[in-house]
Amino acid sequence: MKKALILSCNTGQGHNTAARAILAELEARGIDCEMRDALSFASQFISDAVCGIYNKATIHIPGVLGAGISTAKLTDKVFKKNSPCYVANLPYAAKLFRYIKENGFDTVIMPHVFPSEALTWAERRLPDVDDLRTCFVATDYCYPPFLSDTELDLYFIPHEDLRESFIEAGVPPEKIVVAGIPVAADFRAPLTKEEARAQLGLPTDEKLLLVMTGSMGYGNTEALVAQLMEKLPPKTRVYVMGGNNEKMKKALRTAHAGDERLTVLDFTTEVSRYLAASDLLFSKPGGLSSTEAIVRGIPLLHTRPIPGWEQENIKFFRAHGMADYGEDEESLVTKALFLLANPHRCEEMVEAQRQHAKPFAARDIVDALLASERT
Repeated sequence: MKKALILSCNTGQGHNTAARAILAELEARGIDCEMRDALSFASQFISDAVCGIYNKATIHIPGVLGAGISTAKLTDKVFKKNSPCYVANLPYAAKLFRYIKENGFDTVIMPHVFPSEALTWAERRLPDVDDLRTCFVATDYCYPPFLSDTELDLYFIPHEDLRESFIEAGVPPEKIVVAGIPVAADFRAPLTKEEARAQLGLPTDEKLLLVMTGSMGYGNTEALVAQLMEKLPPKTRVYVMGGNNEKMKKALRTAHAGDERLTVLDFTTEVSRYLAASDLLFSKPGGLSSTEAIVRGIPLLHTRPIPGWEQENIKFFRAHGMADYGEDEESLVTKALFLLANPHRCEEMVEAQRQHAKPFAARDIVDALLASERT
């Protein structure tokens, strides 16, 4: 592997987070590499429009989005190799392939299905593709719609128990590699709760609950926090990662003004430290955010999912004992109080996370690519 191109999309930040983790691993090994937004090869306007529509739909019309994903699954079964999504990614395929050839890339890594479809068309129709290796990296704990359109060299999946679903959908067994979902190296760096709290200046003699809303701010964080503040046991604090959601942060700070038990954080790059410092995490069930949690090792409660693959993530994590889920804010708070009162249950959950987490996914993906190059 002389030069690698990583192609992602901005439909949620999970794909980009996985892409950056792989990019960092390649750079650490001295491999020439680059990361690009695949849809920008169509045009920046199209990229912004597609991602903007998706991101707004998750917040404002999640039911419509869920119906769309259900339709996508049905369409996937009907069309198999030439779905409408495949056709929609064709207009920029030749331009993308030309960029790859002109810049000397010999490996393309894709944590998103859109560029996977575009390059499948290129490999079917264009000359000079034999020396190009292509691979897909799954970023949720399920088989994604439209992947059956693709014909790539390797498919990296999060867990052995998902292998059969990929095979049933048409992925050749010999092309599947179980590697996990790539996360940044700081999530696996050794760090005790005491060390993390000292570094962040947090109290050492209280329970800390962390609420993460995700990059798109989906879910009713204000209602969850209100329920928590009503029922918190003594010597317990709540920290909310507000990110760039100014409206939510202002609402929380106004509603709970003067309550020192609540801290609403602005955007921070210290997510890994806050996870290490906390006793319990409320998080949206995204593939990346959930993987970051289990790699760090923290009792996890999934909040309301975006319809579609986040629902599949919840099922997978619950089935493997790595997290629990509450259907509404009252249920979430009840389960949180139960976990706080039963440390042994927290220990069981974290132990299950240790058994199933793959903290070195980025390393294993690069290793597999280098090994396949030698065979």
